[in-house]
Amino acid sequence: MPAFVADLTREIFRLWREFYWLPEWVVISIIVAVFVFIGWAANQLVFALLKLAVRKRDVFWRGTVGRARLKVRIAVMIAALALAVTVSPLAPEPSLAIRQTLLFGFILTMGWMLVGASDMWAVVYLRRFNMETEDNLVARKHVTQARILQRVAALLIAVVTLGLALLTISAVRQWGLSLLASAGVVGIIAGLALQPFLTNMIAGIQIATAQPIRLDDAVIVEGEFGTIEEITSTYVVVKLWDWRRMVLPLSYFINKPFQNWTRDTARLIGSAFLYVDYEAPMERLRAELERICRASAFWDGDVVSLQVTDVTDRTAQVRCLASARNAPIAFDLRCEIREKMLAFMRDECPEALPRERFAGERLSSPDAAPPGRS
Repeated sequence: MPAFVADLTREIFRLWREFYWLPEWVVISIIVAVFVFIGWAANQLVFALLKLAVRKRDVFWRGTVGRARLKVRIAVMIAALALAVTVSPLAPEPSLAIRQTLLFGFILTMGWMLVGASDMWAVVYLRRFNMETEDNLVARKHVTQARILQRVAALLIAVVTLGLALLTISAVRQWGLSLLASAGVVGIIAGLALQPFLTNMIAGIQIATAQPIRLDDAVIVEGEFGTIEEITSTYVVVKLWDWRRMVLPLSYFINKPFQNWTRDTARLIGSAFLYVDYEAPMERLRAELERICRASAFWDGDVVSLQVTDVTDRTAQVRCLASARNAPIAFDLRCEIREKMLAFMRDECPEALPRERFAGERLSSPDAAPPGRS
């Protein structure tokens, strides 16, 4: 015990002997009240000095001090209560139990402080990136990394803090040690039970570093198109095109194939397929496609192309290609191309519309002989 605590204890006992007529619980209450007041005053003084020290520092330190105010106050009060219980005339057994409980809470509060510091780091780090810009590839990359690592760090801090806190309780520590020493099966079962959790945590670290997906990435998973809306420490939320949400474990994006339309750039080439008659004038269709794209606000001015990609027994398949800045705009551009190309064929180029051909068409010619005659 520090010398000042021993001296304070002796002084308190001396005063108690002088006021022996007071009940013990009154003396204990007075001691606790005095120490709590001292702790409150010390907390106010320390925070005033900290705010003065970080006044000219960067946002991280100012924000960390601001966020830690409540946590530091709780930690100081716990320490004050522990000192009060130590120097009070309380019986040894309840005094020890209270001090162990306070130590348990103090360790948890320290872990809470570390989690707050990691959260503040993420907030300050992400302030440098703007997710609202159209070309936000770099921002999405850093936001994804920071949020995943933030959640993993918070999880690890929570696990380590809880483990250290439990070590302060002798009954729980002995029980845990006896289980690990005498029943290895329990450890195996626990390991198997935690396997999905650990797999997803490791997958989260892989996603944060390798980044097969990022926030706002346009992806196709399980045959559905959507965007990455949220990445947590264990699962990913994909916002589908019709506003439904698909929730997938992090390990899905490590173990299974999927399409990422914005992996390196948000630009995409959209395709629109048309089925036209054999007699369709391809040059007129190609010129009309170029005119539609030049007049469209969705086209980025790069790729435009029209090609015959297949021929069936009745029609020719024509593929219209055009590039756009991102996936939603590419979808709108494809729809616009289909609508306007169909309108053009209907109004200006009806010979391009598919039609059925029968053997009777050849006989309708004036030069054709009727069946059975030569």
